[in-house]
Amino acid sequence: MTTKSAVAAARATVYGYPRQGRRRELKKAIEGYWKGRVTADALRTTAAELRRTNWQQLAEAGIHEVPTGDFSYYDHVLDTTVMVGAIPARHRAAVAADALDGYFAMARGTQDVAPLEMTKWFDTNYHYLVPELGPDTVFTADSAKQVAELAEALALGLTARPVLVGPVTYLLLAKPAPGVPADFDPLTLLDRLLPVYAEVLADLRAAGAAWVQLDEPALVQDRTPAELNAAERAYRDLGARTNRPKLLVASYFDRLGAALPVLAKAPVDGLALDFTGAAAANLDDLAAVGGLPGKRLVAGVVDGRNIWVNDLEKSLSTLGTLLGLAERVDVSASCSLLHVPLDASAEREIEPQILRWLAFAKQKTAEAVTLARGLAQGTDTIAAELAANRADLASRAASPITHDPAVRARAAAVTEADARRSQPYGERAAAQRAHLGLPLLPTTTIGSFPQTDELRAARADLRAGRIDTAGYEERIRAEIQAVISFQEKAGLDVLVHGEPERNDMVQYFAEQLTGYLATRHGWVQSYGTRYVRPPILAGDISRPEPMTVRWTAYARSLTGRPVKGMLTGPVTMLAWSFVRDDQPLGDTARQVALALRDEVNDLEAAGTSVIQVDEPALRETLPLRAADHPAYLAWATEAFRLTTGGVRPETQIHTHMCYAEFGDIVQAIGDLDADVISLEAARSHMQVARELAAHGYPREAGPGVYDIHSPRVPSTQEAASLLRRGLEAIPAERLWVNPDCGLKTRDWPETRASLESLVAAARTVREEIEGVSAS
Repeated sequence: MTTKSAVAAARATVYGYPRQGRRRELKKAIEGYWKGRVTADALRTTAAELRRTNWQQLAEAGIHEVPTGDFSYYDHVLDTTVMVGAIPARHRAAVAADALDGYFAMARGTQDVAPLEMTKWFDTNYHYLVPELGPDTVFTADSAKQVAELAEALALGLTARPVLVGPVTYLLLAKPAPGVPADFDPLTLLDRLLPVYAEVLADLRAAGAAWVQLDEPALVQDRTPAELNAAERAYRDLGARTNRPKLLVASYFDRLGAALPVLAKAPVDGLALDFTGAAAANLDDLAAVGGLPGKRLVAGVVDGRNIWVNDLEKSLSTLGTLLGLAERVDVSASCSLLHVPLDASAEREIEPQILRWLAFAKQKTAEAVTLARGLAQGTDTIAAELAANRADLASRAASPITHDPAVRARAAAVTEADARRSQPYGERAAAQRAHLGLPLLPTTTIGSFPQTDELRAARADLRAGRIDTAGYEERIRAEIQAVISFQEKAGLDVLVHGEPERNDMVQYFAEQLTGYLATRHGWVQSYGTRYVRPPILAGDISRPEPMTVRWTAYARSLTGRPVKGMLTGPVTMLAWSFVRDDQPLGDTARQVALALRDEVNDLEAAGTSVIQVDEPALRETLPLRAADHPAYLAWATEAFRLTTGGVRPETQIHTHMCYAEFGDIVQAIGDLDADVISLEAARSHMQVARELAAHGYPREAGPGVYDIHSPRVPSTQEAASLLRRGLEAIPAERLWVNPDCGLKTRDWPETRASLESLVAAARTVREEIEGVSAS
């Protein structure tokens, strides 16, 4: 039983909730607005209805204090950029003319104006828009969105807590604006930014906010003394102001480490800490600094990033220890529930017993409420929930899904030689050049072509029984024919089949591997209106039969040019799934790698000479603390080499990465031992090419010259300019020409025009090089 003081203290809350709606109403409304089918007022009405539904459901579930301000049309970091008035100069006129259209222009760009750069939010698959700052940046407060959404929640009679990206994290996530020296440090703007935050906080207090949450996840990363000093100054300044609500500073995704004593001593009113996974170290660290006397602690004991049911008794033990370390202890998920699907009960096709192992946002909310009740009123009041939870955990542990002796025996028998190509890169490169006969600056795409409404309708018709398998496959063959024909006419050198049969680059494979579960409604936001359904990696992994050979072989039969086989790599299969948490990630990665190795070998045996194994999540999954990097990179790079290590020297292995910071993993990119890597580079103006050169990367590379996350079509001159910039870092004999990423989300008209520009740019620059050589 808990003490009487805990009864008054323990309440449940969350930091954020999925934005999209049960049927992805937000996505449909925004895309309808972009296409002119939905008015701005109708979009705002849909958004307000979704916010109201979320808040009411949270309150009805027992959440005492609902979050506001976490809702976004596109990205909460972009919302922060608007809140502090840091609009890039090239977008100011559009924002002034129409705030909503200007907002989307910053996110997506227009034909004439480039968008903000986009990259991964810490080690998640969520993407944020990178703030662009410089020494001349002038901040101005615009709290309209935050105040309006708080007012909406208060009008419903709810207790509400606005959630903002904290000032230190905002500056640490920012980059120098175009034209600003690369060594400019946005953190030098802190003293200029703090009065703007103080004004926003004052506005929220005047609007009725008792508490405001300031998220500082950047502080869980390795931070310099200067950066920690900036955090200390920021919260000394904001905490000392009198015209403010109570301040709750939140961190998540890892342990705070050296930043914990800084925040514990700051004149703020509470901390929200993650106590899951590696962040469980926060418990001992908090005790070591003497706890939070006189302050509120929000304990994130429910994992906000994975979908497995909570071990309630373990969490209660953690919470019991925390009771003595703060004046008041509340219970929450470890981070915003933005990173998990909405409701597991909607999954009618998952076997009921297995479904009891899963907790999506709605179920995690219930877990937090149950834990708060047990902490406040004693475990006797949640005895039934504890018994059911014990049974669910035992059912999962004993399930045959989680243990396949043959898979485990094969993984245990792997040797170092299995993860090594038979010849070094230099010898392979010569064999590949002779075998493929490609021109200087070869052109290709990343894999997918537009997923049209007709393709989606064909999949829906197949599921509904309106067409049979033969009819569906005829539509797929027709699409592959069209994609191959277009690429040949456009002049691309290495072709792809376009992936019309694939619903998603991870789900497609997961549905054909044992050990995975697929969801029907498990949508999670990746960026903007792009939602994915991460499969659930629940058990041991194997490949019953070939997955891609048939369609790749069909595409090859239509052309005399090389056609890439396209696979998703083992690290990305893990990172973009909800992965089992009952064994080390490295063990699971090895199982996935062995299944993919079988597919690579079958593709080669069928005559495929170029095979791409995408690993866009290699950098994303990098642990946030440098001390944890070596162990992760060891198993991650081994898994890739195990996937690709069995092919002949003349078979060219490609990989692809996008929308992350690659400078600190260039050595690991080399350790993959891929022959060619393609990378996102258009929005970052070829930064990655310079990083590869600075590290002496010796293999072939294709830094992207076409930003596929924007609807704008690059001109031939623009693509050629980027290509020339790439040549400053990578010699022509090792440089490929390609888009940033796959074309699945683009429409056909812009795809055709953009790829024609890309090919023309390669031809132009190729002729320039050959002209110089001839002279």
